[in-house]
Amino acid sequence: MILGHIGARKGSKGVPGKNFRPLCGKPLIDWSLDQLFANPRIGAVVVSTDDEVIYDHAVKRGALNIGLRPAHLASDTAPKWGVWQHALTASQALCGPVSAFLDLDCTAPLRLAKDIDGALDLFINEHPDMVMSVCEARKNPYFNLVEPDASGALHVSKPLPGGVWSRQTAPKVYEHAASTYVVDPGYLLRATSIYEGRVIPFEMPPERCVDIDSPFDFKLVEFLMSERLKEAKP
Repeated sequence: MILGHIGARKGSKGVPGKNFRPLCGKPLIDWSLDQLFANPRIGAVVVSTDDEVIYDHAVKRGALNIGLRPAHLASDTAPKWGVWQHALTASQALCGPVSAFLDLDCTAPLRLAKDIDGALDLFINEHPDMVMSVCEARKNPYFNLVEPDASGALHVSKPLPGGVWSRQTAPKVYEHAASTYVVDPGYLLRATSIYEGRVIPFEMPPERCVDIDSPFDFKLVEFLMSERLKEAKP
């Protein structure tokens, strides 16, 4: 059984209350909840949160009743990995063994249903420890990311012999896009962090990976979502 998960902490320094803030007619979290409930491959849905309003909303919609997130996992410094481990363990106590743990970040609502299916297909076909959403990086450490040396002079962050003189010839690098993850449950429970095992990329277009971390991000996502909705109208 595939378990769909959303983590939605109550606090947010960048955008207060963002996870339940209305975006184009419904709470931000519902854009991701709707995708989980609509996908026939997902056997159960769980929301990990320390917010009673979000929790009650999710359970009423059909999410597993695992209780509020423990206090030690509710701070802004709590690692995502620990939150996932707790949600998986609490969920398996209610619904039985899980074959894949699918996490959707509710602050990245622009993903499409086909992105979720694509990540699941990659996980099933390649058998990695984890699939992680990425997009091609806008800046490249082999070409146009620079850092100062001890004297303050700038140098390319990752120089190669002979240099790299165009973006097209630079090695491809990715941005970690906080959107969609698929994790092997055994790996999740035995590892202590993301990159201990075989983590492979699921590449998404940058415009579907925008993550809300500031008021500007919220306005940008709201604009992009409104444009998508307009295009979808007959």
